Amino acid sequence: MVNEVENQPPHQVVIVGGGFGGLYTAKALNSDNINVTLIDKRNFHLFQPLLYQVATGTLSPADISSPLRSVLSKSKNTKVLLGEVYDIDPQAQKVLMGSEAIPYDTLIIATGAKHSYFGKDDWETFAPGLKTVEDAIEMRRRIFMAFEAAEKETDPQLRRAWLTFVVVGGGPTGVELAGAIAELAYHTMKEDFRNIDTTEAQVLLLEGLDRLLPPFAAELSAQAEASLQNLGVTVQTKTLVTNIEDDIVTIKQDDEVTQIHAKTVLWAAGVKASPLGKVLAQRTNVECDRAGRVIVEPDLSIKDYPNIFVIGDLAHFAHQNGKPLPGVAPVAMQQGEYVASLVKQRLQGKTVPRFYYVDRGTLAVIGQNSAVVDLGFMKLTGFVAWLVWLLIHIYFLIEFDNKLVVMIQWGWNYFTRKRGARLITGKEAIGYYAASTNKQMINV
Repeated sequence: MVNEVENQPPHQVVIVGGGFGGLYTAKALNSDNINVTLIDKRNFHLFQPLLYQVATGTLSPADISSPLRSVLSKSKNTKVLLGEVYDIDPQAQKVLMGSEAIPYDTLIIATGAKHSYFGKDDWETFAPGLKTVEDAIEMRRRIFMAFEAAEKETDPQLRRAWLTFVVVGGGPTGVELAGAIAELAYHTMKEDFRNIDTTEAQVLLLEGLDRLLPPFAAELSAQAEASLQNLGVTVQTKTLVTNIEDDIVTIKQDDEVTQIHAKTVLWAAGVKASPLGKVLAQRTNVECDRAGRVIVEPDLSIKDYPNIFVIGDLAHFAHQNGKPLPGVAPVAMQQGEYVASLVKQRLQGKTVPRFYYVDRGTLAVIGQNSAVVDLGFMKLTGFVAWLVWLLIHIYFLIEFDNKLVVMIQWGWNYFTRKRGARLITGKEAIGYYAASTNKQMINV
């Protein structure tokens, strides 16, 4: 029997997606009797929780990115393929990538989610979301170009529009973005311009519900709102965005409809599952929720296909308390490690209990020296919460050089309030002001 096991070919595991879920699965599957193929359309892992700091000029993209091949270089049973999976054949047990068909014994899909405009996809042109490096660079371009354009603008009304920043969505991303933009305007850049006073900028944070940070305890939401207001952010809850077009954001508060003239609108209001969820539903008849997330079994597999697993933001797991787990990095990490353990145990003829997520807390930063942290047994605000937030994010950065660079950069920023990554890049950067001004003149 031992010889039969030894002579068996390695178990072929294919992982689609190199985010937190996929990467943590691959790292935990370092085993002699398992061959792992990790497929991603990017050659790097992105630490998304700090993406807003790229968008606001605190960090560079490389500071929060790690090459997948480098991270997995010591996992000799793992190979990385650069490409995009567009289809799945569950009967033949193959994934289709370009002209290649890659076989699997176990398939793990961790392709995450993207921002959702709730059926108003045309809004993306006017209000970019924040999920990729390109999104962050585009946001950074718009934010800093707004100040440059205001510096040259002579019309007071247009200058006011350039200095108005609207962030839609009061979750962690929206709170962090609004706080970071306020710090830029009211502290970091207040001495950098000659024709404008950047402290006259208006930062608006719009949230449809009755409070910010809905997943947090009510007292932490209130503290977050107070901290943002102290930074100079105008918070408007119970506010629905009904239209975004050109430089006008239309909002509805109760029965009152108003318009906000803003050149910079940033979207942080919702997410939807990656398109691979729909493909999986078509091929396996698995159900998806309204956001396109795949409804998974208690062990994160899908119904009738025990060798196909969905983890991370793409998974709808509601077996713990009747509500789907949030789309945050710790969920994806734990699910990845769980599925890796399950695969190993199955190969030994063993079973493992259903997946159980251990919630070690939620946290959001509001600005320098201010954050809110809910550890379950303890709730923290202010400077202490900010220190906890900082240490946790440093700890979970993937590579040592990222940890070191980010620590040094944060230390420098803390004592100088300078941000060294305030670069305006992109092929349209030079013509952005002129094009926007010409459009405004035509509209008039």
